[in-house]
Amino acid sequence: MVNDQIVNDFMVKAIQQTLRDNAVARWAVLVLVASMMFFAYMFVDILSPLASLLEQNLNWDRGDFGTYAAGEYLLNVFGFLILAGIILDKMGVRFTGLLSASLMVIGAAIKYWGISWPEANTVEWLNSWWPSMPGSAKLAMFGFMIFGCGCEMAGTTVSKILAKWFKGKEMALAMGLEMAIARLGVFAAMWLAPLFSEQFAVNGVNSVTAPLLFASLLLVIGLLNFFVFTIMDVRFDNQLVAIGETTAEKDPEDEFHISDLGQIFKSKMFWIIALLCVLYYSAIFPFQRFATNFLEETLSISNAEAAGLFKWFPILAMVLTPFLGAFIDYKGKGASMMLLGAIIMIACHSVFAFVLPAYPSKTLALITILVLGVSFSLVPASMWPSVPKIIDEKVLGSAYCLIFWVQNIGLCLVPLLIGKLRVATNGYLVPMIVFASFGVLAFLLSLALKIEDKRKNYGLELPNKK
Repeated sequence: MVNDQIVNDFMVKAIQQTLRDNAVARWAVLVLVASMMFFAYMFVDILSPLASLLEQNLNWDRGDFGTYAAGEYLLNVFGFLILAGIILDKMGVRFTGLLSASLMVIGAAIKYWGISWPEANTVEWLNSWWPSMPGSAKLAMFGFMIFGCGCEMAGTTVSKILAKWFKGKEMALAMGLEMAIARLGVFAAMWLAPLFSEQFAVNGVNSVTAPLLFASLLLVIGLLNFFVFTIMDVRFDNQLVAIGETTAEKDPEDEFHISDLGQIFKSKMFWIIALLCVLYYSAIFPFQRFATNFLEETLSISNAEAAGLFKWFPILAMVLTPFLGAFIDYKGKGASMMLLGAIIMIACHSVFAFVLPAYPSKTLALITILVLGVSFSLVPASMWPSVPKIIDEKVLGSAYCLIFWVQNIGLCLVPLLIGKLRVATNGYLVPMIVFASFGVLAFLLSLALKIEDKRKNYGLELPNKK
């Protein structure tokens, strides 16, 4: 009888096993979706090291580059991300992921068309409106808008995928690794863009189209990777139905309704995290767009050398984020990490604003860039795994999208602001002070988050691993 009971328990346990319980399968999912985000992040910054070339080759000015950079977030700000969250929660991760990957490829193609199209052949209607901006910049901005819709939708979709596949497992570690792999795309962009640009120079003029074409083709590979994921996810859903964890038809109580968005908007913790997110990322991603040019001007070095320095920015973040994620899984302290990350960011941007211009040292610049990378690992590694602790799973996709929507408002407006401040002040002192100020506000919100968590016991300081 005892043996029969052992066999019976073993069989029940075997039946209840899913792909999520298979370490190889769930980590393979991570690789598939993270590689898509790696290619996306690489595409985002592939032109950042080439800002001065765009000015030389295509007659862009400083304001044009800032306007183009803001284009990535424009449609998201005007409501697309809210729609993306509804699509994600209504249609699921497979449909939304394929849609987002396709939008990235389409946007990349339009952007490449705009950059590679000689200005002399630009059709007249492009110059008939907004004549102060070159036609190539307008087309590139339009493509970047389409790409940005797909990229931000993909980011929220991947977060929900990892929350699903790593539920009760190494969720923070998985999200940390995904972020690390994605940020490696920034390193690749800063490293490869100048190399491709120089390698494919024509008549002694470095190319801006060759790096862009390469990054665009990688997005196609990312789309194919997501197709592979969808096959695995279909099988996983069938297993969940078989063991009774979910049903083929959702219970009406568990279905997403647009009215459910109200519970997100009413959440005080949601708004604290959303505002912390927009302030923190507004001091990171817009800075990335201008960092190469900032180093060129501040250190009086070449474009390639400046890109070579800044390419190390994501390296410490890439290395540390998985370890920090594992630490949160087993030890917790997520709210404290956000607080520390904001403090480090304030210090780094203050160095860029005041110390580096007075003492233009490449060594000091590199150290500050690396330390900023530490901040870039602390905050995201602790922020994104915290969201499932404060938001119901039914509306988790919408919550991520709404956070990204708030974030995109800042990411759209800040590059415009920085571009205009550069023109108005003819330098980078004021822009760097603005970035440091965002860090101060992020610190205050991190403090408020920690206090609220202590009052309401959301568990942000507790480990994720069950």
